[in-house]
Amino acid sequence: MHITKILNFLFLSLLMIFSCQSKESEEITETKKPNVLIIYLDDLGYGDLSAYGATEIYTPNMDRLANEGLKFTNAYATSATCTPSRYGILTGTYPWRNDNAKILPGTAPLLIETDEMTIPKMLKTKGYHTGIVGKWHLGLGDGFVDWNEKISPGPNEVGFDYAYIMAATQDRVPTVYIKNGNVVGLDKEDPILVDYDNNFEGEPTGKNNPELLKMMWHHGHNSSIVNGIPRIGYMKGGESAKWVDEDMADHFLLEAQQFIKEKSRGENPFFLYYAMQQPHVPRTPHPRFEGKSGMGPRGDVILEADWCVGEIMKTLEEEGVLENTLVIFSSDNGPVLNDGYYDHAVEKLGNHTPWGHFRGGKYSLFEAGTRMPFMTYWKGTIQPGVSEALVSQLDLLNSLSTLVGSDIKTEDGVDLLDVLLGNSNEGRAEVILEATSRTAFRSGDYILIPPYDGPKVNELVNIELGNDSEYQLYNLKSDPGQNNNLAKSQPEVLKKLIARFEELRGSEYEKIQQLELK
Repeated sequence: MHITKILNFLFLSLLMIFSCQSKESEEITETKKPNVLIIYLDDLGYGDLSAYGATEIYTPNMDRLANEGLKFTNAYATSATCTPSRYGILTGTYPWRNDNAKILPGTAPLLIETDEMTIPKMLKTKGYHTGIVGKWHLGLGDGFVDWNEKISPGPNEVGFDYAYIMAATQDRVPTVYIKNGNVVGLDKEDPILVDYDNNFEGEPTGKNNPELLKMMWHHGHNSSIVNGIPRIGYMKGGESAKWVDEDMADHFLLEAQQFIKEKSRGENPFFLYYAMQQPHVPRTPHPRFEGKSGMGPRGDVILEADWCVGEIMKTLEEEGVLENTLVIFSSDNGPVLNDGYYDHAVEKLGNHTPWGHFRGGKYSLFEAGTRMPFMTYWKGTIQPGVSEALVSQLDLLNSLSTLVGSDIKTEDGVDLLDVLLGNSNEGRAEVILEATSRTAFRSGDYILIPPYDGPKVNELVNIELGNDSEYQLYNLKSDPGQNNNLAKSQPEVLKKLIARFEELRGSEYEKIQQLELK
């Protein structure tokens, strides 16, 4: 009997120990959710990184993410232009489902509905601190913005606890930083006025006052002048709040670093969407990087961006959170050289090919419009490698949801967490791609581009758009440069893809075809 009591006592003691250990394990799992950092560049092409084959420019910090993490070779943005891509990555929803998801002016209302699901909203349900630093370009307000008062709704209303942004792009007014809805450094005695249709009396413009310019416009960018650079749209006032273009990279970097430092020392994990502005026009490298690439300002700002990536990674390391942070790196759309300013991007390109071995670029339905450099890095968790899995930026919301134990999902996204972590190479079966409201369909190794009216080449930027009067069908595995149209030689494949594409697009596809081909 005595021995039985002893054995029972030992059994109960062991049971209690294992029970406590189990609870502690659960608590550790609960408190050690990984931080998430998305580094999102602007107009960076597949071929702009040395890790992706560039030989005329060296990007060691971006390369570190590719070489020490997982480098994807079949990753796509949702669109070949900025606003739709940013909508897609944050909402996990195809931008072509939203008629307003087009390149927005600086005065556009908020594109994302305040009741719409977003990555930061989802992460907040699991205790994350969420922040955005950098380019927004998803609209602000509800139709009219008074830049001299608190601006709402905006990033804060769609899931971001902290927002330090520019409203649109650096080539559009207003040229000011906005922190949690308030213009930074604003003097209310010098109010900001913005108009995209009419200039304000007495205000100089790039078109009428070329003598005031330090950067000459090529097309479209000939309205208000700020810091010697003509912009899109008209702006008056707000002198104390206007940014200095050459300081923008440093400015956003410091804000991003400060967010990481503050949140790394708290108990909850953080999510930071670091939306860098390089190499979008106007390209204004800090003097530290001016002339360093030999390719003019475009190459210089890529080197500047690479340095910023290195500094962000250094901050993660110094704060002791590098091994508990999932870093995702990509770009919003493909490259463009002359996108509105004379800045020697074409003349000094040399042998560099920003589009890599693909065809097209920004604005294009060809591969270079949406095929992106894309890397995932998580020290100690993701093993170095290369993945050929088909993935889309649409999939980040669903995948991150699984990562943090959430059941929130979107219909358009696919849960590819195992793929992003390198545990599987089974990516998407298909994805719809978009460029200026036109759509194409990738299925397996094939890409289908329907007939579209319009010019074959955007002459202003010298980029093939993918428009043709007939269907285009390419096998991207054997013909990544899309030189051999298989539409006539493989009619059964063409027929199958058309049927599936029409099924996915439905009445929307029919409507677009009628508009384009009438």
